[in-house]
Amino acid sequence: MSVAQPPASGAFSTAGEDAITRTVEINSSELTSDRITDDDLDDLFEIAETVQAIKEANYKQIALQFPDELLGVSVPIYIRLKQLLSDDRDVYVLADTTYGSCCVDEVAAAHIDADVVVHYGHACLSPTSRLPAIYVFGKRDLDVADCVVQFSNTAGHHFENPNTKSVLLVKTDVSYAHHIDALRAALERQFPSVEIIAPATRRRYTPPLAASTQAPYAPADPEQPSESLPSPGVKPGSSATAQTTEVEIKDHSVEHSIILYIGGESLGLTNFLLTHSQSEVVSYDPQSRSARNETGSVNKLLMRRYATIQKARDADVFGILVGTLGVASYIHLMAHLRRILSKAQKKCYTISVGKLNPAKLANFMEIECFVLVACPENSVIDSREFYRPIITPFELEVALGQDRSWTGEYILDFDHILKNQGNQEQEIQERDPNEDEDDSDRPSFSLITGTYRHAKRYGDLRGNYIPTPNAFISLRNNEGTLSQVSTSAAGEFLHGRSFQGLEQRLGQDAPSVLEQGRSGIAKGYQDVDHSPGS
Repeated sequence: MSVAQPPASGAFSTAGEDAITRTVEINSSELTSDRITDDDLDDLFEIAETVQAIKEANYKQIALQFPDELLGVSVPIYIRLKQLLSDDRDVYVLADTTYGSCCVDEVAAAHIDADVVVHYGHACLSPTSRLPAIYVFGKRDLDVADCVVQFSNTAGHHFENPNTKSVLLVKTDVSYAHHIDALRAALERQFPSVEIIAPATRRRYTPPLAASTQAPYAPADPEQPSESLPSPGVKPGSSATAQTTEVEIKDHSVEHSIILYIGGESLGLTNFLLTHSQSEVVSYDPQSRSARNETGSVNKLLMRRYATIQKARDADVFGILVGTLGVASYIHLMAHLRRILSKAQKKCYTISVGKLNPAKLANFMEIECFVLVACPENSVIDSREFYRPIITPFELEVALGQDRSWTGEYILDFDHILKNQGNQEQEIQERDPNEDEDDSDRPSFSLITGTYRHAKRYGDLRGNYIPTPNAFISLRNNEGTLSQVSTSAAGEFLHGRSFQGLEQRLGQDAPSVLEQGRSGIAKGYQDVDHSPGS
């Protein structure tokens, strides 16, 4: 299999007009065909179900979020919804998402004070933090019979022994989720002795009360029906595309288990393989009508991620990149990252730059490693074109040794990362700060450079910032009072640069005199003669 690579920017900088003239790659499919009739539109994009959901919840301000590849059908869908909704309901079309199009764009929806976001196209199903969401995935064609035949030819030999208790877990790309019942029935007929697990995907999600009231962290389940809200502090299940497949399988005492994934090559499939690298996965691509065994195909990507973790272990200054403003618990996760970085005596900055590219992050050269907080499908970034490595929160915990070791298991879901934070905080509080005091200056061996290095320390072992002896300067004022002023990580970086900006020449040059400037607009300043021939 050719694993889809994580996103990376192609050039360090581009001309300004590229934002207008760039060509958007659109995948040709039945969802974007110009031959879609009104009846097909109603069926493919579930117009009636969407209208019913809006009326049941009495939403008044409705935001329709479309990815680039579905903008061509945004106007017909808008018109159909307006025809079926009352005049007292306002409908808006959102495009050009703030971060990833797979997430609900709560920032754009807030501009129109929306009550709900109807999200069209591919979705990562990450739980929202504030707004309810109605998901419309679209309906792509799937030949169920061919899928069963291709899977049987690829992995059917594992189920030949009827006395062996086996489990087949079926996961689909969201655009094929409407075929799940037919697929389950066909697989049960083909493999009667195998237990088939094919969970359905919910199309509506309402944030839990804990998120809307800013209560303490309470994981949410996007597959829980919107009619019943989970109680604050209660974990109803897992979230996002990182559904707990391995947990579902481990709950069954089976001798053999296989995961069947329905969908083409995409970042969703790549991240699914990363998070389930210890399971045997067979993928079926409905477009090419072929099945492949994906077990082991992700090892090369895991090796690159492990090398990135080693680079993070050598870093002393971290930047927490805000890659989402809509996924539930992202604020809790960022606070958790700041705490563990502080406990590890690392310096950290929080940065929000929108969609990432090398040019933006090159402005923060004093930062040695970035930690991206984003939805699971946008968390893994190929940082080869960036000047500094970009890691995920899970990789940061591995790099800092936060009760995690590299075993091949890979976690992208916020819930999994946060669920053990209470135990970690208690262990840190119970730790004797003097027991590691003698080891604070001990050098560590870097697997990247092959040499020993001395880590810089920012703060004490309990997370309080106390500058090291070489991290402060002494100043004496006119009264003779001596004071110590600590330097920041950015200040140390600037001090070490050969070029520190233009020469200031303070007190050497006379100040400039204010002069009257031009008035008017660029095409016609008042003090410029615009007559012909001038």
